[in-house]
Amino acid sequence: MIHAQARDTELSLHLYRVFAKSFKSVNEHAVSGSKIQGFNPTAFAVLEVLYFKGQQPIQQIGAKLLLQSGNVTYVIDKLERHGMLVRHPCPTDRRVIYADLTEKGRALMDEAYPNYAERLTNALSGLEEEEKLQLISLLKKMGMEAERLSPSARK
Repeated sequence: MIHAQARDTELSLHLYRVFAKSFKSVNEHAVSGSKIQGFNPTAFAVLEVLYFKGQQPIQQIGAKLLLQSGNVTYVIDKLERHGMLVRHPCPTDRRVIYADLTEKGRALMDEAYPNYAERLTNALSGLEEEEKLQLISLLKKMGMEAERLSPSARK
């Protein structure tokens, strides 16, 4: 029993190191592909959420990107100053503010996103389609269990 636990621990640690190193390697492609017209990867991520999901409450953008509200506000302020997005108050709940892409923001993403997608496709080209689907499934399973077990989820 102790030998099996030690083996599981060692395997888990090895998996974590491989996962972290792989993420770092792939993320370098994502970061280089997201540096557009003076915006950092976080700003690109905000634009990407709005590009694919449409108008979103600002609080939900932060949650989707795992950002603290102060960081989201700073990035959204910067994007708004550059004319990439606008804020709209919620008509039914004045505590909620929506962010949405402007035409300028959409045009920027229409131009930049194909290059970004190509970089990520290239970074993940070592996997066949079936392997990508399998990895997606396994990573979701791993993430959901880790989230369930996290100290913050136990509160």
